[in-house]
Amino acid sequence: MSSVCWAEADFDPPRGVFRLGTQQPSDNQTYVMYHGTTKGNAQGILASGFRRSADGMLGPGVYLSRDLEKASRYPINHPERDRVVIKVKVNVGRVKAINCQNHPMQKTWHDHGYDTAWVPPNCGMVKSGLEEDCVWDPSRITIIRLIKPTVGPAQPGFSGFPHGCM
Repeated sequence: MSSVCWAEADFDPPRGVFRLGTQQPSDNQTYVMYHGTTKGNAQGILASGFRRSADGMLGPGVYLSRDLEKASRYPINHPERDRVVIKVKVNVGRVKAINCQNHPMQKTWHDHGYDTAWVPPNCGMVKSGLEEDCVWDPSRITIIRLIKPTVGPAQPGFSGFPHGCM
């Protein structure tokens, strides 16, 4: 039996960029984030940049997470061998916390002057309980690199994050 590893070997973020935190992202800060996708979609993103989705839980935007574990699960129900994670840095601009289902600004946060919507961990918005971010303007996102999974021997009882085997 084998397991998939999403190892992050470079734990030093670029200067002025912050890593995962459980607190709300601070306005106008730059954070390392991750976007899970297919190998084919990743090539398109590398060639042409991110594009805002037409809709989603938080409305239109680019869906990311500061949590590598969260991003590595996407696309859900897609074979792990065809998944990759794009590591990015994001200037979040003005951030709105969306911390419950049917929040009055769940899909309209951008209309109220916010650049990023943030779903806190364990707030009941997502089954995984992991944080999620939606960035309105793709120009706020700079690609750092692709993270490809590696297959290794299964390690019973090893959760592995942040170093990565699932």
